[in-house]
Amino acid sequence: MSIRNLLSSALIGAVASARSMTPMATLAAARLAHRETPGELFLLDRPLFKYGALAMGAGELAGDKMKTAPDRTVFLGLLARVASAGIAGSALAPKGQEKAGAALAVATAVPLAYLTLAGRKRAMAKIGQTKSGLIEDALIVAAGAAIVALATRSS
Repeated sequence: MSIRNLLSSALIGAVASARSMTPMATLAAARLAHRETPGELFLLDRPLFKYGALAMGAGELAGDKMKTAPDRTVFLGLLARVASAGIAGSALAPKGQEKAGAALAVATAVPLAYLTLAGRKRAMAKIGQTKSGLIEDALIVAAGAAIVALATRSS
């Protein structure tokens, strides 16, 4: 097992640090585009979970701009990041290395959540909550889509 084999898992963990639902939403979109993940991904083969992940991803992007949105480092925010990063990290890991991929994604997502929050707060102080959120959304969604596109293959 090399870190290169698990790079997609680590990178999707970084995505989860900023947007907890984006890893699941990008994997759901990949499934809709008939793309296969290297590791197992059972939940998103079920329509309820697939479309639910897309809806939650979109909802998170909208909700993040609200003044009442909690910090990503509150307990439930971290829990969502752990779950999403773990599932996505496992799915993007090579077959047989799913547990290592999940662990690496979670180990990346949690500490980076504190760093991405600090960066977002600095950006909010300079350009406001909505603008900083839209910029972060664009960067994170693009990164998530690129990571998943590069790590999956057509079925």
